[in-house]
Amino acid sequence: MIQGDDLHKAFGTKQVLRGVTFSVAKGESLVVIGGSGTGKSVLLKCLLGLERADRGHVKVAGLNNPRPQILAQKVGMLFQGAALFDSLPVWQNVSFRLMRGPGRLNTAAARDLAVEKLARVGLGADTADLFPAELSGGMQKRVGLARAIAGNPPVLFFDEPTAGLDPIMAAVINALIREIVTELGATAVTITHDMRTVKDVGDTVAMLHEGRFYWQGTATDALHSDDPVMRQFTEGRTEGPIPTLR
Repeated sequence: MIQGDDLHKAFGTKQVLRGVTFSVAKGESLVVIGGSGTGKSVLLKCLLGLERADRGHVKVAGLNNPRPQILAQKVGMLFQGAALFDSLPVWQNVSFRLMRGPGRLNTAAARDLAVEKLARVGLGADTADLFPAELSGGMQKRVGLARAIAGNPPVLFFDEPTAGLDPIMAAVINALIREIVTELGATAVTITHDMRTVKDVGDTVAMLHEGRFYWQGTATDALHSDDPVMRQFTEGRTEGPIPTLR
């Protein structure tokens, strides 16, 4: 469902991706870990078509090197900061894409669908007419998740889904992601540095290090690896092969 083949990306003289190669099978949940500034978000943008790799090939949901406007019909995205539209009520945020373009829903159908998806992430119908500023951080994440699944897309991307949340709410969001990915049979890629997310969400794990996928394996193996780079990162050690000053 998702494939990256020898992906390279540089910004000026800074080489960020140096040959990332991987694939994600249908229904599989891949978690990508790595330190700050290692290129996780750049990789995600290349998969979404928001950035073009300088070299290499991307395939998502059967589309080769897709443009974001076309890919949007097959992909749901939960952004790190929820990225809700402040001037729109919650229900319009959730149904935003489905009210535009060919086959768009009318207002009544869009609102009904939004209420349905809000219920799926544990939010009541009374939330639909609120504005993002009236929501807590955890509620905003849930609204962002409802928007991501609004069209039942076959592919889901999650960018630091638990960033800024307390441990309890982070666990709630992780559980929702796992349930929804399984329920939809979706293929998912999650970017995170939260080891709880690795454990709760991932089937497989890839570590982005020095521009490549340094390590790939199961989530269980990732958390118990003897590899010095993996162990330093997963255990949060200050000493090891990964420089602590960036």
